Amino acid sequence: MMDHCPKSSLANISVLSLVVVGILYLYVSSNYPSLGYGCAIPVANSDVRPYDAPPPPADELGRALQMAAKADRTVILTVVNEAYTEQDVNSDKTMLDLFVDSFWLGDGTRHLLDRLLVVAVDRTAYRRCRFRRLNCYRLETEGEGRDEKLYMSEGFVRMMWRRTQFLGEVLRKGYNFIFTDTDVMWLRNPFPWLSNNVTVDLQISTDKFNGDPWSERNPINTGFYFVRSNNRTTSLFDAWYGRKANSTGKKEQDVLIDLMHEGLFQRLGLRVRFLDTDYFSGFCRDSKDFDRVATVHSNCCRSIKAKVFDLSVVLRDWKRYKWRRGQRKVAGGRNGTGSYNRWTPHVGCWRAWRTTPQQKQ
Repeated sequence: MMDHCPKSSLANISVLSLVVVGILYLYVSSNYPSLGYGCAIPVANSDVRPYDAPPPPADELGRALQMAAKADRTVILTVVNEAYTEQDVNSDKTMLDLFVDSFWLGDGTRHLLDRLLVVAVDRTAYRRCRFRRLNCYRLETEGEGRDEKLYMSEGFVRMMWRRTQFLGEVLRKGYNFIFTDTDVMWLRNPFPWLSNNVTVDLQISTDKFNGDPWSERNPINTGFYFVRSNNRTTSLFDAWYGRKANSTGKKEQDVLIDLMHEGLFQRLGLRVRFLDTDYFSGFCRDSKDFDRVATVHSNCCRSIKAKVFDLSVVLRDWKRYKWRRGQRKVAGGRNGTGSYNRWTPHVGCWRAWRTTPQQKQ
């Protein structure tokens, strides 16, 4: 009869085998980075990156900007609060809804949503933004933000100044940007109508264009502008925000106009281009030509309710124009129907002024 190993010896051999396997596993794990399901490749230094990637941004704003910007470091920014993301009882659209809809309905604008960063100043606006699957950033505002900031109210002025401060931070991080109010409808890609000359520092919309794109006599509107990040523009925003404490009763747009008239643009060496209302229009002065208009801003209007009503009509007018344009193309007509279209009167905003003090936006 053959001798058999005692059970205790078999147990010892099993334990020893497990120990050896464990030591080998630890050795391999410490020297070879794991890939997938346990596969590994040897590397000389685990700190070496597999590709020459830029370092990740150090803060949340930097990460949000990097997500939205392209290689040219240009981003589209808008600021919203709860009032811009909540539906009125008599409306099935919010201001943010209309804003995003315009990118969908516009000519060559859908892809620009990827470059849009929505800056939310309260929790509700941030959650609504995330629900729409947009690029979103939560801006802390020390309790400001949730309710509607009626034009030129104390809350409205404070929110505009916080916005100016924030935009200065974006410039200091090296990003160019288009700032757009959420009540601006994007009907065409505006970039072809903006100068790509890098020596033009600021391109800004006007309430009424005087015909000269370089004239400081144009009445500017800060609801839409394109600014390049450089020492001149960061100095402008520093000086602009620096006037906050001495500008009681003025909104930030009024202060920028004051700085322009005081000669700050010239002292900083800024090249500023003022935008034609035929391309960058608003309720103060409608574009005369549907074939050229890029944006429509509900300026010269006071309440969100009135803006939502009239901007809904603007999008309806735009859809009607696109339908007529398509019909004329099918019929072999000319590629232009501007002379056959008119904007519907902005009755919601007109009515709003009758029930509130006569101020302009």
